[in-house]
Amino acid sequence: MQHYEEYYQAKSAWAHQDVLDVLSPSWRTSLEEAFLWIGGWRPSTAFHLLYSKSGLQLETRLHDGIPANDNDDLADLSGEQLRLIDHLQLRTIREERHITEEMARVQESAADASMVELSHLATQMVNQRVDATLVAKENQMEELLHAADDLRLRTLRAIVHDILTPIQAVHFLIAVAELHLRLHDWGKRRDAVATSHPSI
Repeated sequence: MQHYEEYYQAKSAWAHQDVLDVLSPSWRTSLEEAFLWIGGWRPSTAFHLLYSKSGLQLETRLHDGIPANDNDDLADLSGEQLRLIDHLQLRTIREERHITEEMARVQESAADASMVELSHLATQMVNQRVDATLVAKENQMEELLHAADDLRLRTLRAIVHDILTPIQAVHFLIAVAELHLRLHDWGKRRDAVATSHPSI
């Protein structure tokens, strides 16, 4: 978890310098972009990943004839753990929706009165007004990015530290890392194919 905390600290400092670059960095593939939410993974995705990995491990156990509660992996989630996960998931989704709605308001402001007025003008003075107007909107985006990253980190912490056992947490974090790396690799491959065979 320390790695994730350090990552989000560095990301916060980067966002203060250029929030637009953080929201859509050049190294990210088009596939990753399609699945992202406000500069990163959608917090509720963590629960889908957790349940998917739990189901796959349970299937493997049944296929191999391994007794229940024998591995302490994600197939061994207890009733109490499932209750805590469900409660956290509902709370996370509520916060996620609120942040999504706030970002929608910022995005809609691209067509507010100040922007429409400026779009009709083209002088050096207007450029200064445009910069000032955009900076205000970028500041709002930075605040929402911080809120989104905070929710991402709190969701991870709660799952890893408050709900899962240490061994289960290792299984979960490995699954998170594997999915992240595979999506990036798949995206690079697809982007390379698209570049070498551009559509007409």
